[in-house]
Amino acid sequence: MGNTRSVLNAFNLLGEKCIITNKRSDIVNSEVIVLPGVGAFSEGMTNIKQNGLLEILNEEVIDKNKPYLGICLGLEFLAKNSLEGGFCEGLGWLDGEVRQIETSKDENKVPHIGWNNTDIILNDGIYSGIKEPSFYYLHSYYLHLKNKDKQYISGKCNYGNSTITSSIEKNNIFAVQFHPEKSQSVGIRLLQNFLIRVRENVKE
Repeated sequence: MGNTRSVLNAFNLLGEKCIITNKRSDIVNSEVIVLPGVGAFSEGMTNIKQNGLLEILNEEVIDKNKPYLGICLGLEFLAKNSLEGGFCEGLGWLDGEVRQIETSKDENKVPHIGWNNTDIILNDGIYSGIKEPSFYYLHSYYLHLKNKDKQYISGKCNYGNSTITSSIEKNNIFAVQFHPEKSQSVGIRLLQNFLIRVRENVKE
């Protein structure tokens, strides 16, 4: 849903061979899975299930530890559930839920659209070498992690009364709430860091 073509173009800029697909054989044979998305959580999860991707994602990412990068909805899907438009189950890879952004000032409107500075928590992962971490956001909901899974938050930002989970790094699972493909050179650098990180892990 949404921004698949621009994500593909961003990886092509890095010299990567990419395809947009929902075929099991393509996903099984891929080096990395990237799941971008813009829109409603429930519609996105319905698309995943109707295309037979839920089982494939669990097999490849959880069972086989294939690198995964979620973008926007691709981050929110990591949660156990979302409250957007009523209760909806997510992938359940992290203990958390997707909540609506809380605002208190007129200037903090929903959706959260535009550039926002990101507070880096983990410096040597996808943010390596990024000194001015300002990224482009477009969302009305955010991932609220619970209990011990908060340790996997690698970046965050503030908007209204909400502390936004900007990024997740957990073993082979990476995800960002913002749009690196729309964040100019700093976004391209982040995607490059992601590829470097996962390929280093493969060598190890």
